[in-house]
Amino acid sequence: MTGARQHPHGADAGSPRLGLRANAAQFTLLVVVNALVGGMVGQQQTVLPLLAKDTFGLTGFTVIFTYVAAFGITKAAANYVAGAWSDRVGRKPVLIVGWLIALPVPLLLIWAPNWGWMVVANMLLGINQGLTWSTTVIMKIDLVGPQQRGLAMGLNEAAGYGAVAASAMAAGYLAAEHGLRPAPFLLGLSYAIVALGLSTLVVRETRDHARVEAVAHTPRSDGRHDHLHADLTSREVFTQTSYREPALSSASLAGLVNNLNFGLSWGLFPLLFATADLSVDRIGVLFAIYPGVWGVGQLFTGALSDRWGRKHLITFGMLTQAAALAVIAVADSFTIWAAGAAILGAGTAMVYPTLLAVIGDVAHPHWRGRAVGTYRVWRDFGYAAGAVLGGIVADLWGLRPAVWAAAAASLLCALVVAVRMYETHRTASRSHPAGDG
Repeated sequence: MTGARQHPHGADAGSPRLGLRANAAQFTLLVVVNALVGGMVGQQQTVLPLLAKDTFGLTGFTVIFTYVAAFGITKAAANYVAGAWSDRVGRKPVLIVGWLIALPVPLLLIWAPNWGWMVVANMLLGINQGLTWSTTVIMKIDLVGPQQRGLAMGLNEAAGYGAVAASAMAAGYLAAEHGLRPAPFLLGLSYAIVALGLSTLVVRETRDHARVEAVAHTPRSDGRHDHLHADLTSREVFTQTSYREPALSSASLAGLVNNLNFGLSWGLFPLLFATADLSVDRIGVLFAIYPGVWGVGQLFTGALSDRWGRKHLITFGMLTQAAALAVIAVADSFTIWAAGAAILGAGTAMVYPTLLAVIGDVAHPHWRGRAVGTYRVWRDFGYAAGAVLGGIVADLWGLRPAVWAAAAASLLCALVVAVRMYETHRTASRSHPAGDG
């Protein structure tokens, strides 16, 4: 009797196959689902700061930014839960729960009689984003295996942030034509219904793909990851990702600063652009440029990190963000703000998928979900940090100094990454064999 035919990655022939081409249908479906995740955020980004000021009469920047802080804190916590649950019970159940939580969000935004309802809606939105976006990231890493992580994350994040941009622009148009409520938020209601149906009926579980990769897992030849065993506890995963392991912790810091910029822009940019007496739809266009370039750029930067490596792309991306924020801080016209937003999007595109690829490079398949969740805790805590920093600095010194503060944080982060992070991708580092550490 002949032995069982072996899969190239070390598993039996009947086991799930790894790779983008082998899993094209499910991967494409998850890209669509993540676009709907991004759309849930984009529906409100142009409109909520204007609602705060025009409908609810809020004037203090710190108060207006409360919804961004609420979103960031709950999303950060939900990211950790998503990572832990996905390792324990599977990816698909977490995805479905996340979309169930999304359903009431647009209804609360439509019917909110006071600002407190808006904050509650954004807390639910943060939970939705943490559970669904984290899960689609983990599932895509599961499917593609070690060879194309950068490309996979580029496609994932391009879909999500491209949808943020498209929805922000569409919401601005709807608000200009039909008022701030309810038309813009009907977009989100349709996204949630469609995504829940797809996640329940069509998406398949991917945890077995991670198990296949674990069979073929090989440590780095330089011994750098010898302390990162397959059976790390959840506490050990959290500490390694947060501050002990140089690459994982540097990625967590860069993710936090990156989303600090996004959180600050979410609450502050529409108000800054409004100082030039721009119309709502033109403000929507300006805001859409940033995530639009960010989204499209990731189609290229994720794959580029598979070829050139992770570290230098992240460092240059953070430096580019610092330069873009300086341009936005000094500008006072639509054209220059548009250029600054485009540069900011380009810098973010270099960083965003590459950081997730770093986590996939270093984390063992057995605790990958928890590592992704922990990284996204710190990354999405940046929303709250940006809201608090932007709100306090803007209240004390004005809108433009708040943008300068974000530029300084980005520059400092670039220096930390340049000094502390090592190259994690095997093709670029040439320091370990086919398995990932």
